[in-house]
Amino acid sequence: MTWVVLFLAGLLEIGWAVGLKFTDGFTRPLPSLITAFCMVASLGLLGLALRSLPLGTAYAMWTGIGTVGTAAVGILWLGESASVGRLVCIALIVSGIAGLKLLGAD
Repeated sequence: MTWVVLFLAGLLEIGWAVGLKFTDGFTRPLPSLITAFCMVASLGLLGLALRSLPLGTAYAMWTGIGTVGTAAVGILWLGESASVGRLVCIALIVSGIAGLKLLGAD
């Protein structure tokens, strides 16, 4: 269950990272509120996951999920580059996350 909580925290990290793009410097109220909610909820769930997961593993996975997810949103919906080099780097992050899960904490 802890891994599910950490995964949800990572998804909310994607939400606030992408949300920042739409806040226009926190001048737009609704996107700003949604972004702030995602920030607080993401950190809260990370804190819960840290009760039983090692700090390094949990933090690396949380940021990795956020990084890969945010890059995917940028590519799929915001017209950002999907160059081979960028996709290879994203794949390396995914392999690192998988490695931490498979070889790291249970």
